Amino acid sequence: MANGSVRINGNALQLGDGAQIRFIRTLRLPESGTHGLPPGLGEFPLRRVEDHPDTVPAEWLAKGGVMLPVHLREAMWLSFAGTREPAALQVGVGKVCAVSGERWTGRLARRPQNYVVLPRQPWLDGINSGKGTVRQFVAVPLGLGATVEGQVTGEETTGGVQLQAFPLGPEPLRRWREQERARLTPPPMPAAFAGYGGAPAPAAPGSAPMAPRAAAPARSAPAMGLGVGGSMRQEVYEDTRPPSDWSEEPAARVFVHLVTPPEWRRITGEPAPPSPVDRAAYTRAGLPWFDYYDESGTDLPATDTLSAVKPVGDWIGDDHTPWVAPTASQTHPLGNAPRPGKPVQDGDW
Repeated sequence: MANGSVRINGNALQLGDGAQIRFIRTLRLPESGTHGLPPGLGEFPLRRVEDHPDTVPAEWLAKGGVMLPVHLREAMWLSFAGTREPAALQVGVGKVCAVSGERWTGRLARRPQNYVVLPRQPWLDGINSGKGTVRQFVAVPLGLGATVEGQVTGEETTGGVQLQAFPLGPEPLRRWREQERARLTPPPMPAAFAGYGGAPAPAAPGSAPMAPRAAAPARSAPAMGLGVGGSMRQEVYEDTRPPSDWSEEPAARVFVHLVTPPEWRRITGEPAPPSPVDRAAYTRAGLPWFDYYDESGTDLPATDTLSAVKPVGDWIGDDHTPWVAPTASQTHPLGNAPRPGKPVQDGDW
């Protein structure tokens, strides 16, 4: 077990000194075709399991970690914005690696690579499923066989999401910090402007305190895991550092329990966020979709294991929500993707 600290800052998980992860609500993609990046619709709230010892199942207390509420067939993505120092982050879905498709080992590996490199990887929307694509994370109950865990291992006993972060070793970290200081150090300011500047931004607030309430009895809760939905254009980047740069021991790890909205209310006394907005209504309103491109990165090839994972609709029925494709003007390029400029008018010289 990792000895490093895991903290909740607002709705962000801080693993050790560097890695920061947020779980983002999003639109569920159709299970056919390949699409751009769907939008973020707000953060999933996070709560510590240990803060609810009288209402969470005993097996959750044994695993520790955090929990978040999610609707059946709701989609999510992981944002790594706010990561301060490089980290090799392992992402498990029911203790199956979302990058390699291998079973969870708790150790870094390169063949195949079983982690994403932060902050190089800005986000992860799903399992690494094909050349330049991922299949979207979608919540489903255990017991149907629809989860990635069930399809890869033939069993559904774990559920949830597992995260483990490895920092750089002491010498590579020292070099990285020196490079960052050199990159971020501003040029000397003229004496006339010395002392000019605003106050530092306040620290992000923590979770709001819970109001006292009568505790509902603890019981077993419906177990949830992650299956996959539609395919989107997204690369999972290959690590370019020597393997020896990373520490052999993780800085921190955490188990993320997925909770149905009724159970969330029973356990915490709080209402869960409402069911996500209809994607057709979102697109008809002209709201943005995204396309990310980074010419400096190399995409990891998908393993046969993850390429073969089928979408959850094969178990829980077709998705009959109508698909309204976004227009070209609704899709916003991110990263260093070429962006068409506005025409420049000529005049008399």
